[in-house]
Amino acid sequence: MQITPSNMIKRLPRQEFAAVFQKIAEKKKTGADIINLGQGNPDLPTPPHIVKALQDSAGTLLYHQYAPFRGFDFFKQSIADFYLREFGVPVNLEKEIALFCGGKTGLYVLSQCLLNPNDIALVPDPGYPEYAPGIMMANAEPHYIQLHEEDGFLPNLESIESSVLQKAKVLFLNYPNNPTGAVANKVFFEEAASFAHRHGIHVIHDFAYGSFHHGQKPVSFLHAPLGKKVGIELYSLSKTFNMAGWRIAFAIGNERIIQAVNEFQDHVFVSMFGGFQHAASVALKSDPYYIEVLRQTYFERMQFFVKQAKEKLGWEIKLPDGAFYLWAKIPDAFADSHAFSQYLLEHANVVVSPGAMFGQNGDRYVRISMVAPIEKLASFIDRIQALHLTFHEKARI
Repeated sequence: MQITPSNMIKRLPRQEFAAVFQKIAEKKKTGADIINLGQGNPDLPTPPHIVKALQDSAGTLLYHQYAPFRGFDFFKQSIADFYLREFGVPVNLEKEIALFCGGKTGLYVLSQCLLNPNDIALVPDPGYPEYAPGIMMANAEPHYIQLHEEDGFLPNLESIESSVLQKAKVLFLNYPNNPTGAVANKVFFEEAASFAHRHGIHVIHDFAYGSFHHGQKPVSFLHAPLGKKVGIELYSLSKTFNMAGWRIAFAIGNERIIQAVNEFQDHVFVSMFGGFQHAASVALKSDPYYIEVLRQTYFERMQFFVKQAKEKLGWEIKLPDGAFYLWAKIPDAFADSHAFSQYLLEHANVVVSPGAMFGQNGDRYVRISMVAPIEKLASFIDRIQALHLTFHEKARI
């Protein structure tokens, strides 16, 4: 019998991260000592009081049973308290919160809940590559909006063609931004919410890096007067509390969108393990000290890397305003970001993410994640220095 995958599977783009990390696995089989700064995978442990909360909850009979479909009220209360404390946004527990088993799952679910076949979703370029698969699963079409450094990596929404806007149903935003580290201010969010309201577009603001700033604290999209009228905000515990493997995220915002999400998930995911919800509640109630220490750790790493890259390599890299990535221009000698990234892996056993993975507009950049201690970052720089590369040279390799 011939097995024929569905048309939905055929529509999906190649999983670029999986392809890159397959190359890393093959390299490791040769005994290579790899320094991997290609993933946004926190290297520091989850704070011990959060781990202990999970350990304590593992023996609770209530959590061994099915959790409420839409989550325990105590978890939603901790979410509301956290959002009010950290971002000044009041939240209705019953109508404005939906839980997800990870932010990536949330992106998939939101696309299924908001997009119909042949709708258009507006997607940033460069941007997180996992926006597109959910759009394609819904048989909708991504339309890429170019982000440019001279504009602070903010989209020029007014430049979108009217023919596109007539079919546009969803706008993805992400600030602090992955991969560029750009941060949006209140004025931009107010303009974006107004734009979305005029054109009947739903906004999905990916706020996964909302707690990581290196200057002015990021604002929530929901602060905009029309924010909750047009969209939702997606937040993850993965980065803020070093809980990437726990897969805990939530959305806050427009109650009609939240209702659609909950109705969808009632049939598909059926909530998350109660012990995770208990530990996540403890995390959200934590002293802000833990977030501040982590934020400062990443900032110190970035400062070190940028300084060493300039002094030892002549590689000029700008410090970002948020997140924990460096968005660095590749040497002019290389044809594209894939060529540069592959060269570093093959000749220096170091890994960066090719900017082209985040969109065509990122092809002259690489993303470097600050997910290693300073001594590893120093070794990373030293390995590149041994290659004697010349940055900003016009001849192509």
